[in-house]
Amino acid sequence: MRIYLDNNATTQIHPDVLAVFDDTLRTVFGNASSIHKEGQIARQVIEDARESVARLISAAAREIVFTSGGTESNNAAIFGAAGFASRHHIVTTAIEHPSVLEPVTELKRRGHEVTIVPPKRSGSVDAAAVIDAIRPETRIVAVMLANNETGVIQPVAEIARACRERGIHVHCDAVQAAGKIDIDVEALAVDTLSLSAHKMHAPKGIGALYVRRGTTMDAQLLGGAQERRRRAGTENVPLAAAFGAAASLAGEHPFRSDVAQLRDRFESSLGVLPVTVNGAAEPRIPNTSNVTFRGADGEGIVIALDLSGVAVSTGSACSSGRIEPSGVLLAMGLTAEEAKSTVRFSLSRFTTPIEIDTAAALLREIVPRCMR
Repeated sequence: MRIYLDNNATTQIHPDVLAVFDDTLRTVFGNASSIHKEGQIARQVIEDARESVARLISAAAREIVFTSGGTESNNAAIFGAAGFASRHHIVTTAIEHPSVLEPVTELKRRGHEVTIVPPKRSGSVDAAAVIDAIRPETRIVAVMLANNETGVIQPVAEIARACRERGIHVHCDAVQAAGKIDIDVEALAVDTLSLSAHKMHAPKGIGALYVRRGTTMDAQLLGGAQERRRRAGTENVPLAAAFGAAASLAGEHPFRSDVAQLRDRFESSLGVLPVTVNGAAEPRIPNTSNVTFRGADGEGIVIALDLSGVAVSTGSACSSGRIEPSGVLLAMGLTAEEAKSTVRFSLSRFTTPIEIDTAAALLREIVPRCMR
């Protein structure tokens, strides 16, 4: 039996979500933009799903734009807020996902000015440092809600409140946080916020972008009136239905409180090894453990665990093909060697105590063999 502890990369589809997806795929084939009955049925499915996703983050349904995933949502928010004409100043952090950092880098190439704020060694960004980086010409501030590698929750609300007073657009990548902690977009005071279904036990290929009512943004996909002209293209009805089902499940059955207990149990069981748990001093999403096995080969640990039936990661899945150390960990102050000795373990609502204990026992055997 395989043990899957890489849920920040993606999650298995929940059986109830799969049932909704399968039924919709087979029975709802109309184009949601058509006015006939088949189109109306598809439109109702889309709007029901939109309502479910909105409810998960305490938004209004009309503020939800369906996209192809978190990457498109982040790109749409950043490029859309930047606009096509003027050049502006943008503030973001060094621990953002590449789907935020790369668009910001592209905007810098186009002539925008960019300030990237580093995190503290604990993995949290100092809200005051982000606010201090704001200038009169600042147009966008982008700060994630929970880091995908360390799980550390960032002070988005404090930053966003300061930005709102100055009329600055705040974008929040909430892909790793959604379904794991409560999210209230009004309390966060953000203008846009990104979500991805496959991090929440739904299929890949669909996400959402929250756009606060009244927010002005340039659409990045043109060609049709879909999604209130914010994102052209025929809607994917089965994927939207699945996303809605996953959002409803997450809202009705919040992330189990014992997931954090399982994570803590796992970390405690590693005490006999030379480990550092990155981000442990800060509030974290309950499922994530980022562990540096001091003096060990992180990639070797991942491979050995895989051969023993346990799936984990050395960091972000989007960087898994590279040999460079994690940019997030380097920004936190870890050395390159420490970063290369780090492994990420991420649990789900399906993770069991026996799986955690088995993984920990394997690590106690494997890590000594992987010391450099």
